[in-house]
Amino acid sequence: MLFEKFGLVNTQELFTDALEQHYAIGAFNFYNMETLNAVLNAAHDCHSPVILAVSESALDYMGGDTLMGMISGKKIKKSDGIVLHLDHGSSYESCVRAIKLGFSSVMIDASKLPFRENIKLSKRVANYAHKYNVSVEAELGVLGGFEDEKTNSKFNMYTNPDDVKEFIKKTNVDSLAIAIGTSHGAYKRKSQNEKLRFDILSEIAERIPTLPLVLHGASSIPQKFIREINSYGGNIKNALGISPKQLQQAISLNVCKINVDSDNRLAFTGAIRKSIFKNPSEFNPRKYLRNAQQAFYENCVNEIKNIMGSENKLK
Repeated sequence: MLFEKFGLVNTQELFTDALEQHYAIGAFNFYNMETLNAVLNAAHDCHSPVILAVSESALDYMGGDTLMGMISGKKIKKSDGIVLHLDHGSSYESCVRAIKLGFSSVMIDASKLPFRENIKLSKRVANYAHKYNVSVEAELGVLGGFEDEKTNSKFNMYTNPDDVKEFIKKTNVDSLAIAIGTSHGAYKRKSQNEKLRFDILSEIAERIPTLPLVLHGASSIPQKFIREINSYGGNIKNALGISPKQLQQAISLNVCKINVDSDNRLAFTGAIRKSIFKNPSEFNPRKYLRNAQQAFYENCVNEIKNIMGSENKLK
């Protein structure tokens, strides 16, 4: 299998263990050497499996050969429990491209299509991916918000529990991203009193208790990062995320993968702003990028330990 040459694993055994022990695996998006190092160092130091998530935009930004060159250079071993995952693949062709590069997991996001068309496209991707032992994630329901130019929507549509069993049976995908009130970007909530739709999540978990469920748009948006950015020249207002307590409740109801992007972006950006502001004569990128990598790393460690519960879960 292509991904095995890079020491990577797919999600199947990892999700089975996460379901049994009620923890989640963090899917941390990365975009360059510093953010890749931060995630892998956090995983190593926490003895935790992790999912390296790459959006189509990030893949275009890094380039496929450069990305896989970085992965190869990290000398990952199967025992490290590292997954390389295409986040929000928009087409069959994009998923095939990722698999041919050496990704061990892909998401086909056909959630904006009508139900039958979503099934058709998700099944086509699963049929191809499973030939190479690659895991497949699909999505039912639509998340609002903006992550990047390829991952955004102006509306939310909750997942219908009545559709889930048929969808899984007809597509044979390995995990399912659901919409229960999370959203992409840094503006997920108008107030801290808003709750996720745990009634929907509970019903899905009860109907298919062996199905690994996924939350996208679930960053907690720590306010310390917002304050840091704004203290050093930024202008981010009214950004609110999902509370760790709600995320932990979701994990208890079969959510075993939680995507984290905005939190780490904020940590990275805040550290760069602070470094440049406090050292205005500094123009060596290695110095301020080192600080940004450390901030990204520290947030990953915090989320692994205090939200995901995946510390020391490597076999």
